[in-house]
Amino acid sequence: MTTTTKPTAPVVAAPARRTGAGALALRQGRLEITQFLRSRESVVFTMGFPIIMILIFAAIFSDEIAPGVSYTQYFITGMIATGLMTVSFQNLGIWIPIERDRGVLKRYRGTPMPKWVWFAGKVIMVVVIGVAETALLLAVSVALFDLDLPQTAAKWLTFGWVAVLGVTACTLCGIAISSLARTARSGSAVVTPVALVLQFISGVFFVFTSLPTWMQQVAAIFPLKWMCQGLRSVFLPDSFGAQEPGGSFELGTVALVLGAWCVIGLILCLTTFRWTTRRDG
Repeated sequence: MTTTTKPTAPVVAAPARRTGAGALALRQGRLEITQFLRSRESVVFTMGFPIIMILIFAAIFSDEIAPGVSYTQYFITGMIATGLMTVSFQNLGIWIPIERDRGVLKRYRGTPMPKWVWFAGKVIMVVVIGVAETALLLAVSVALFDLDLPQTAAKWLTFGWVAVLGVTACTLCGIAISSLARTARSGSAVVTPVALVLQFISGVFFVFTSLPTWMQQVAAIFPLKWMCQGLRSVFLPDSFGAQEPGGSFELGTVALVLGAWCVIGLILCLTTFRWTTRRDG
């Protein structure tokens, strides 16, 4: 007696589910944040430097620069702007050349992953670290230096759009300036002096109107000065606007200049960004 077996139907593998664009960007952003947190030097410099500077300057200067406005309160607004610039412009301008020199960007370009996902990951990292740093600065400033938080929705809205436009402009400029560094080691040498000069001439360490006129005019070309001025309108009394060079906080001009730098930064990114080093072609 013979036994017959029925032929087994072939097993058809289910088609692999394709990861959506949003999920890819979030995954890349998570990777960028993890890499940032693993670099202790970057974490300490980015998160700790503004707080250390506030503690030092608060111990040295305690005078009022205007009725109801202490130097420390003025300085804090500048350090919030500096913190946002550090995590975006300075951080990207230093780390992208390192990734390019190590061949990381070249390998990314050779994968099927859309190129914009890599940029999205950088943006997500900047936003998350920037929000965390700003929250930490505000907490320390309120607890130790009596910084008054905005009391109206309009003030918080101003804080939001100044921060968003400022971070966008600094992020794009950070990606663009990264192409000037020929090697991984030269990234810091290219970016750090630019960041320091902008801090000194943009009203971060000193009251802006006490700087030489030519220095004020140079600073007015770049985003940091306008970020500082926009944030002063949020955290300092409205009456302090009369102390600004234009006699007011000029929020319309703040939006115009920061928006213009977003466009300039985007154009520079599209025309100058390199995935490989010059020696790789």
